[in-house]
Amino acid sequence: MSNLGEVLTTARRACGLTQEELAAAAGVTQAALSRYENDLREPEPDVLARLARALGVTETFLARAGRVRGGMAIDAHMRRRMTAKPTVWRQLEAKLNMYRMHARMLFEEVSLRAEQRVPTLDPLEITPTDAARFVRMQWRMPLGPVRSLTRWLEAAGCLVIEEDFGTARVDGLSQWIDDHPVILINGRAPTDRKRLTLAHELGHLCLHSVEISPDVEAEANEFAAEFLMPIEVIRPQLRNLKIGRLHDLKREWGVSMQALIERAHHSGLITAGERSNLHKAFSAKGWKTNEPLSEELAPERPELTVNIGSALSGKGLGAQDIAHLAGFATPEHNELFPVPRPRLRPVG
Repeated sequence: MSNLGEVLTTARRACGLTQEELAAAAGVTQAALSRYENDLREPEPDVLARLARALGVTETFLARAGRVRGGMAIDAHMRRRMTAKPTVWRQLEAKLNMYRMHARMLFEEVSLRAEQRVPTLDPLEITPTDAARFVRMQWRMPLGPVRSLTRWLEAAGCLVIEEDFGTARVDGLSQWIDDHPVILINGRAPTDRKRLTLAHELGHLCLHSVEISPDVEAEANEFAAEFLMPIEVIRPQLRNLKIGRLHDLKREWGVSMQALIERAHHSGLITAGERSNLHKAFSAKGWKTNEPLSEELAPERPELTVNIGSALSGKGLGAQDIAHLAGFATPEHNELFPVPRPRLRPVG
């Protein structure tokens, strides 16, 4: 059964286009496009070619793209406060699906060998805390703070993609591409927020790849807390928390001071009153939405997608070849697996 209509709709939303705008760009009527998107009619080959050009993809991509799946998660903290507008959320979900389908198309032609893997676990058989400990053990991670979380994820074959979401209300989404997971994170978030989002999405990928329970967000939060701040290691440092101590712990553990406060409270190391007083102090200083020291943390920089583009280029493939392998119309449209530009050498 063809799912061309679903792919057309997803590609259009990812580009931020209305039906009217895409119809005009492709030289078809809006009524015809609506029929294509609802699988009531198949576009003729010349129409499909025009639609593909307008969307920045190849005709093969539209014909072969796998079934579209919804994004697995939006960061729970931001969801509790204020969700993004539906149009923004739909576009982000569409972008994640497009990245997934482009990556899947490339991986049909090029194999990706990972040092580790992201395990899939049953939340009915393992707690989120034990799941986080299992992943750390399986990946042979050192005790203590997680340095360069992005590198650990990419070593396990996870594609980490960063872009500006245009809103601070959404932090990240995640999906599986067959055997490889993909995480899309908000580039405008501070480093400590990105790290929590990455760990949160890793929790979803590990625990919620098949079954979605009512407690998915709480489970992903618990997983992220133990993964980034293993309680058996951090426990002695979370007693008698003061502002100055929180500064030091943020630098050491690479997480927000508010995350440290919550970790201490949920672990029974500070009282509800102490937690409340710390949050009041943060509000008075204006730190609830803009904590200090975030710029001092080592940045999380995704490299795997760039490295894949470089590796393919090193094997003699041109920018157009790589773009077409991944289903992009031109190298300019290929933002996922960019090819490094050749460096100019001085003559003389």
